[in-house]
Amino acid sequence: MTTAITETHGPPPVDAEPTRRVGGWWIAGFATAWLGVWMAQLTPVQLLLPVQVDALMQTQTWQESVMAFGIVSGISSAFAIVAYPLTGALSDRTTSRFGRRRPWMLAGALLFAGALLALSVQTSIVGVAICWSLAITGFCALSAALTATISDQVPVGQRGLVSGFISAPQAIGIIVGLLLVTELFIGALLGYTALAVALLLTVVPFLFVREAVLPKGAAAPLTWRTFLGGFWISPRQHPDFGYTLLSRVLVNIGNALGTSLLLFFLIYGLGRETLEAEGDLLLLTLVYMAASIVSSIVCGRLSDVVGRRKAFVLGSAMLQASGAVLLTVWPQFEIVMVGALLLGLGYGCFLSVDQALATQVLPDATSRGKDLGIMNIASAVPQALAPMLGALIVMAVGGFGGLFIASALFSIVGALAVLGVKSVR
Repeated sequence: MTTAITETHGPPPVDAEPTRRVGGWWIAGFATAWLGVWMAQLTPVQLLLPVQVDALMQTQTWQESVMAFGIVSGISSAFAIVAYPLTGALSDRTTSRFGRRRPWMLAGALLFAGALLALSVQTSIVGVAICWSLAITGFCALSAALTATISDQVPVGQRGLVSGFISAPQAIGIIVGLLLVTELFIGALLGYTALAVALLLTVVPFLFVREAVLPKGAAAPLTWRTFLGGFWISPRQHPDFGYTLLSRVLVNIGNALGTSLLLFFLIYGLGRETLEAEGDLLLLTLVYMAASIVSSIVCGRLSDVVGRRKAFVLGSAMLQASGAVLLTVWPQFEIVMVGALLLGLGYGCFLSVDQALATQVLPDATSRGKDLGIMNIASAVPQALAPMLGALIVMAVGGFGGLFIASALFSIVGALAVLGVKSVR
């Protein structure tokens, strides 16, 4: 059974549990903002960054090139670990007349876009690492604020559907971003610039969505002691939060291991030429996108209707694991396409339903931004660490088979972890 909800034309009071539906324009602006976010974050990870790093490491072996890309991603993950909860906690306490979340959306978008522009002219691995870490910091501030608006303004009975409009734009963002940088804006300078401009254009409309203002003095000031202490949410006192966080970490590692080194897999695992591999990657992404869009919207809405989350999370993670197994057993391009389909179906469903589940296990309504920031670490950091972890696995076993086996194992264990959640069905 779902929660009874009614339409609304304004934001609920600060820290109140939302009970009224958000409208179509709100959802459209929310989805458009996420489209720009995912274009700007995932297109570099899938194509621009590995190509840029590979070019800078051209005198080295391909294994060292993969490792250099992994190190760049690993450094950025350290920034994400701090930036997500810090910007979330700061937004919880922001008393601007424009609301708590919108100032951080704007600041994050500007930092993200500026770092992408700087990244386009880097000629050293160190410069790439610094600029990408700054870009990830902006991404964290922006996405933490966007995610918090779900708990702030969307009722429980609508969160599966709305969360689907985080995951569906992710799939669309990858394919649109890849089309932009491979067909229209070719090269690092034009590619990164196009993504930076697209990011700003897509985020700006959502800045006009109203939100409640936090009265001055309503929240305790943020200190380093309270911030560091806020990282620890006792799994004994809040076990459902802990199980959801663990499940998200593991499933996201599984997905990232299965997708983040696809370009290198096509080139060095299947023997494709670089230009051919880029075209193959675009096709695989299209398959992944279509599957992810359908499953995220359908499963997110269906989980609202039946009032259940865990079964969807469990099934989606298992489906993702099956896609990774296929890539291990039959490393052929046609089979890779089937694997991309299964990965997309599983991960699209997982993203939308797991996001809705996460908003229902938060320990404290007054710290939604910070707590969801911690949850978001479980999504962003695996994506950042996976290239480095994947590179280590590939180098250790001398091929990509072990990489996809690890992807499947992480997905399966992550699926089982969600069974520990008791307060949400």
